[in-house]
Amino acid sequence: MVVSVKNDTRLTSSQSFLCAGFAGLFSKTVTSPLEVVKIKRQVGTFHGKGGFLQTFIVIYQNEGLRGFWKGNMVSCLRLFPYTAVHLTTYKKIVHLHMDELGFISQWRAILAGGLAGVAAALLTYPLEVAETRLIVQNCRQRTYIGAAHTISKIYRNEGLPALYRGFSLTVLGTHNSFIQHMRLTSILNYFLLPPSSPPAGAVPFSVGCYAVYMNLDKLWQEPSFRFTPLQNFINGCIAAGVAQTLSYPFETVKRKMQAQSSRLPHFGGVDVHFSGTMDCFMQVIRNKGVLSLWNGLTANMIKIVPYFGLLFTCCEMCKQVCLYRNGYIVSPLSYQPTPGVDQSLGPNELEEVRRYWKNRNFGSRESSFGNRW
Repeated sequence: MVVSVKNDTRLTSSQSFLCAGFAGLFSKTVTSPLEVVKIKRQVGTFHGKGGFLQTFIVIYQNEGLRGFWKGNMVSCLRLFPYTAVHLTTYKKIVHLHMDELGFISQWRAILAGGLAGVAAALLTYPLEVAETRLIVQNCRQRTYIGAAHTISKIYRNEGLPALYRGFSLTVLGTHNSFIQHMRLTSILNYFLLPPSSPPAGAVPFSVGCYAVYMNLDKLWQEPSFRFTPLQNFINGCIAAGVAQTLSYPFETVKRKMQAQSSRLPHFGGVDVHFSGTMDCFMQVIRNKGVLSLWNGLTANMIKIVPYFGLLFTCCEMCKQVCLYRNGYIVSPLSYQPTPGVDQSLGPNELEEVRRYWKNRNFGSRESSFGNRW
C-alpha cells in the first residue's frame, strides 16, 4: 500500500500550522476530562480505584469541575512546539523518501512519523512530565502551580533526569512510540498534522497501524485512493484504537514513571513503587495483575471519536476561513470556488497575478483618461 502525501498548496505554511494548532487546542480542551480520567487510572491514584464512571464521580467530589481540566494549559502549551518540530521534521523525511510521482509507502510514512515524533518528543518531554504531575496532584492541596513552576521545582529537587523519566519508552524501538500520532493517513492528507503527543511503545504501535492500514482495502472493498473523507476518518479511528490498545501498557508504565517521586506525598500517588522501567512492569504485574496495564483504556477509547471528530471539523473550518481570506472561495461557509481564480496557484502566485491585473487595469484607465484630453 502506498500513500500520496498531498499538502494543500492554497495555504501558506503559517496558515497550515495555525489551523493545525487551533484544531489541536480545541479538541484537547474539549476532551480533557477523559484524558484526566485516563491518566489518573494509569498512575493508580485513589481517584481511579473504582472504574471509569466512579473515577469521574470521585474527581468531581474531591476537586470539582476544574479538576477535569488540570494540566490542560500545559498540554496546549506543548502542542505548538511539538507540532512545529514534528511537522517540519516529518515533511523533510517524507520528501526524502517520495518517488517522482509524490507517493510514499505506508510503512515509510509511518516510520517518518515515528522519527519526527522522536525529535518533537525530545524537545517537549519536560512539559509532558509537568502535565502528568499537575493532573495527578490534588488541586486542593497543590504542590505545583503552572508549567514553569512545575518544571523548575522538579529540576531543583530531582535533577534533570527526572524531567525525562520514562522517555526511553517513548523512543522504544526504532522510533517514537507514537508512530506518530501519524495516527492517520487522513490527517496526513490535511496538513501533515500530528495530533497531540506520543504514547509509548513504538513497535506495537507501528505494527498495529501497519496491520490496520494494510487491510483497509478489504474493509471497504475498494482501493485506498477512492476513500472519502468519512472513510478516512473511520480508518483513522480504527487504526488509532487498535494501535493504542497494543501500545497502552508502555504508556501506562511511562505515566507511572513520570508521576513517581520520593519528594512527593505518597510517592506522587502511584499505586506501586519501583526502581526502573522493567521493575515497574514487574511490580504492576505482580501486585495489580497484568490487566492493570490497561487501566484507563475505556476513557482512551471513548476519547478517540470526539477527539478526531473535533480535530477534523476545526481543521476544515479554519481551512475554509484561510481559503476565503486568500481569495480561493467565495465564502468561508462554502467551498464554492471564486470565479476566474486558478485553484492550482499558490497564495503568493495568486497575489502576484492580482497585482499584475490591478496595475494593468489602472494603466488602461490612465491611458483612456489621457486620450480624452
